[in-house]
Amino acid sequence: MSSNTLKQAAEAARTKSTTMGKHGSETVAADFLHTPVMRAALPFINGGLSGMVATTVIQPVDMIKVRLQLAGEGVATGPKPTPLSVTRDILAQGKALDLYTGLSAGLLRQAVYTTARLGFFDTFMKGLAARAKEKGRQVSFAERAGAGLAAGGIAAFVGNPADLALIRMQSDGLKPAAERKNYKSVVDALSTIVKGEGVTALWAGAAPTVVRAMALNLGQLAFFSEAKAQLKERTAWSAKSQTLTASAIAGFFASFLSLPFDFVKTRLQKQQRGPDGKLPYKSMTDCFVKVARQEGLTRFYRGFGTYYVRIAPHAMVTLIVVDYLGFLTK
Repeated sequence: MSSNTLKQAAEAARTKSTTMGKHGSETVAADFLHTPVMRAALPFINGGLSGMVATTVIQPVDMIKVRLQLAGEGVATGPKPTPLSVTRDILAQGKALDLYTGLSAGLLRQAVYTTARLGFFDTFMKGLAARAKEKGRQVSFAERAGAGLAAGGIAAFVGNPADLALIRMQSDGLKPAAERKNYKSVVDALSTIVKGEGVTALWAGAAPTVVRAMALNLGQLAFFSEAKAQLKERTAWSAKSQTLTASAIAGFFASFLSLPFDFVKTRLQKQQRGPDGKLPYKSMTDCFVKVARQEGLTRFYRGFGTYYVRIAPHAMVTLIVVDYLGFLTK
C-alpha cells in the first residue's frame, strides 16, 4: 500500500470520526432539550432571555418615559417637558451612559417578570390548545385574553421589588443633590429600601403594577397570539412578516391599555414620606383621583408617544426573540 493511499485512508477515518462526533453531540443536545423538565422550563428560560435582550435595547427610552411621568407632579399648568428636552437635560447633567441608569434593575425585573409572564402564558396556552383540540375547535380570543391576564398578574406581583428598584434608581436624579441616594446597583437599591422602609415597602405600588401588567399582557400577548393566528389564516405572508406585523399590532394595544396604570404605578413607587410622615398618595384610587383633579385627565396619557416607542419595540423584540428561541429549541 502506497503512502498516498495510507494518507487518504487516515483522512477518511478522521472525517468519519468527526462527523459521528458532531452527530453524537447534536443527538445528546436534542435529547436533553426534549426531557420533561426542559420542555416545562424552556418557555420560562426563553421568555426571560428575550425580555433581557429587549430591555437592553430599550432602556434609554424607558428612562425618558419615567422622567416625563414625574415632571410637574401636583401641578396642572407650567412647562410641559418633551422627550427631546428630557434627553437634553439628562445629557447636560452627566453623560450618555446616564440614560442606562437602572439597567441592572431592569434586567433583574425581566429575569423575574418576563420569565414568569411568558412562561406562564405559554404553559396556559398549551393547556388551552390541547383542550380545544379535543373539542375540535380553535382557542378563542377570550381564552387567550384570560391566559394573558392571569400570566401578567402573577408575574407582576412576583417582580414588583425589581420594578420598584428600577423606578427609584431612575427618579433619584430628580432630587436635590443632598437628598439623592446615589444607588450603586439594584442590590444597593433593594437593601437601602428594606433598611429604611421595611420589607413590605418592596411591594409599594403592587396594585397598579399588577393591573398594569394585566392590561399590558391583554394587549401584548392576547392580541399578538390572535393577530398571528388571523394573519396565518387570511394571508400568504412569510412567518417573519406575520410575526413582525402581529407584534406591532400587539405593541399598540399594550401601550393604549396600560399607560394610565403605568403612570399611577410610577407615581406610587417614586413617592416617599414627607417631613410630616405622610405619603402624597394613599392608594391607587387616591392617586387616580388626585392626579385627575390637580393635573387633568389628559395627564394620564402624557408621553404616549414615548411610551409607545418604549413598549412597541420592546414587545416586538421580546416576541420576535422568544419566537426564534422557540423555533431553535422545539
